[in-house]
Amino acid sequence: MLNFVRFKHARFSARFPDTFRYSRSHYWMAPVEGESNLWRVGFTKFATRMLGELVDCDWKPAEGGPVSPGDNIGWVEGFKAASDVYCVMKGAFAGGNPLLKQDACIVRSDPYEQGWLYAVRGEPEPESMDVNGYIELLGGTIQRMAEEGHGEEGDDAG
Repeated sequence: MLNFVRFKHARFSARFPDTFRYSRSHYWMAPVEGESNLWRVGFTKFATRMLGELVDCDWKPAEGGPVSPGDNIGWVEGFKAASDVYCVMKGAFAGGNPLLKQDACIVRSDPYEQGWLYAVRGEPEPESMDVNGYIELLGGTIQRMAEEGHGEEGDDAG
């Protein structure tokens, strides 16, 4: 069972699993229990707020193909925006989440369990951070957005 750390800044609030790794580009990385070196990667709640509901996605690497941090490995399309997906792992691509072809909205409704994006056999990028480092980064990011006039949307704790 996941334990969460709560984050609140102005009108944005979210919960982040305390054992996951996080990237500066708002992805999470979590080892798959019972699998050697297999990690799932997904969008943080903050990233899903920026993209809105997802409607489609596709992956470039073949299963088992090499991937490195920063590689453009696919794309996601949401109601608000389309976005390239960049790898935050080093290793071998282990495939996209098959559930996304049936219901891509699960990325937003269940971002930390069923709504993962892709899996990699390998290790997180060296600059990945723990939940406290990510919360510190996120606070600064939201503060800059507010100062630049991007505004913030409300959120139900998710």
